[in-house]
Formats: sequence, structure tokens, C-alpha cells
Amino acid sequence: MELKDLEIFKMVAEKGTITEVAKELKYVQSNITARIHKLESELNTHLFNRHRRGMSLTPEGKKLLTYSREILLLTDEMKKAVQSKKEPSGKLEIGAVETVIQLPTILSNYINKYKNVDLSLVTGVTEALEERVLNHQLDGAFVTESAFHPDLVSYEVFQEELVLISDMGIFALQELKEKPFLCFSEGCGYRARLESWYKDQNITPKKVMEFGTLETILRSVAMGLGISFLPKSAVTQMEQSGLIQCHSLPDQYSKIKTVFIRRADTYLTPTIEKFIETIQIDKNSAF
Repeated sequence: MELKDLEIFKMVAEKGTITEVAKELKYVQSNITARIHKLESELNTHLFNRHRRGMSLTPEGKKLLTYSREILLLTDEMKKAVQSKKEPSGKLEIGAVETVIQLPTILSNYINKYKNVDLSLVTGVTEALEERVLNHQLDGAFVTESAFHPDLVSYEVFQEELVLISDMGIFALQELKEKPFLCFSEGCGYRARLESWYKDQNITPKKVMEFGTLETILRSVAMGLGISFLPKSAVTQMEQSGLIQCHSLPDQYSKIKTVFIRRADTYLTPTIEKFIETIQIDKNSAF
């Protein structure tokens, strides 16, 4: 049994089609099919159910997928530990909530110093990013501080204030309570904070509207569609331009920390170690 066969099996299991895997690996489909058949022959069992819409795992295939992920992860960790060099290089996959204003500075400082690193960034809400880090899909992520899974370790990046934002036509807090709440999807730390305030005030929002991007939320608030709860640093420019206004809530709801998380049990390569070092340098220089 070859590691490449397990890697291909894992990709087909996760994507559900041989076509996508062949395209990603730049293999002909027959090559992928042959490797799957070879694996099934070696294990003397069917790993997939074949149907018109693609392929789904058999019970035996599901068991193999669990072992394959562990074997491939351990192999990757072994390579990193044995081949580790002082100079950061290779892939670094990072996640971030959309409102980390300092992120461009951190990334720029890191990439300009370590040019052999291939860095990629994905955005999402805190809970989704935490899950991706736990599942080894991301090397780390910038998220809102919360009660994290015990397998994660966190590094403080900065603390900031969340503010209620509205259009320029609202001045009283009572009016804000009547407006639709514009927010990111479930799992967003800012959304959870405002929902706590709503609960403590015995308020039930008349309408909750979910949006995918910060820009859409800000523009919608400015047009009077509703209110939102966001870091002050992310809305300062629009406030200064007279497009929105900010309203403060008590510290227990508004004071929040952004942290960088990673799995505590993964090998700390020079690539991720220097990234964390860059975060700490930028954090200290900001104060």
C-alpha cells in the first residue's frame, strides 16, 4: 500500500468524484480509478458506492478514511520534523475573521521578510475557523477569543472595543432596539456578544439578517437597513465620513480580544514559529 494511494483515496472520499481529483492532480481519470481499484484489491473490500451523482463511502471506506487522515497527517508531521530548516518556507494556510484591521500589516511584514513562504488566507466566523484548525485544514487562524477547545493554544493579538453602529437618523438607544440586526452567520463572536446584550435586556430582535462580507454590512447600515455590532477600528473611517454613527455598550459586551490560534499538538515549524513571532512584534509596536 502506497502513501500516494491513500492520499488519492482521501481526496476522492472528500470530493465525491474522480473527475475533480484528476483535474486537481493533473492525472487522467483512468489513473485515479486504477489506484482506487488497486487499494480495494489490496484490502479485499469495496471502499466506494458508485452512483450517477458520484461516489460515496461504504462503511469500510469510512473506517479507512479515518486511518488515512491520521497516517497522512503523521507523515506530514514527520517530514516537517526531520527536514526542518531555520529559514521558513513552504505552505502556510491561515484563517481570519473579516474585521482584523491589523492583518494586512502582519501579513506584509511576514511575507516581505520570508519570501520562500507560500501564504494563503481564508476568511470566516470564529467557530468555523476554530473547527478548521482543529481538523488540520488550517495552520492557524485569527479569531475572537472564547472558550476554545483544549487542543488549541492561543496568542493574544490585540484588544478592542465593539460598538453598535446605525445610520445618521438614529440617536436614541431605544430606537436601535427596534431595528433589524445585520450580522455575520452563526459562530461569529461579535454576533454572540450582541445577542448576550439582547438577552440581558429582554429584547427579541424583530429581524436578523445575515451577510457574508463586512463591506455589505457597513453599506447596508449606512442606508438605514438596520444596525450592527462591530469593532470600532473597522468602522472609524465611515464614522468620520458622516455615513454612520457609533453607540457604546457596557464593557462586558464591548471589550473583546482577537487572538491567533493553532493546534497545541502540531510540530512548531520555523514557518509558523516566525509567523507567531511576527504577530508578537506587531502587537508590541502597536502600543
